[in-house]
Amino acid sequence: MEARTRVAWNLRRLRVERGLSQENLAVDADVDRSYISGMERQEFNPTVDLLDRLAAALDVDVGRLLEAPDVGAEAPKPLKSGRRPK
Repeated sequence: MEARTRVAWNLRRLRVERGLSQENLAVDADVDRSYISGMERQEFNPTVDLLDRLAAALDVDVGRLLEAPDVGAEAPKPLKSGRRPK
């Protein structure tokens, strides 16, 4: 599995596990929301500096963004769209 694919997989997995929208993660990592979306769709190749910021925003070591998924693991599901109840 390519590094870009691993980053996309793990970025979405970690973001969804934490209940973060792309918008919230983008704000925390100081990047545009559309760039988060593009990384999750493997359209963009993030810099090491951006990976550091994303890892910090997700409160994980940067290496977690490059981990290979377990064999047979299901692709991470997106969060439900729409606003969350307050």
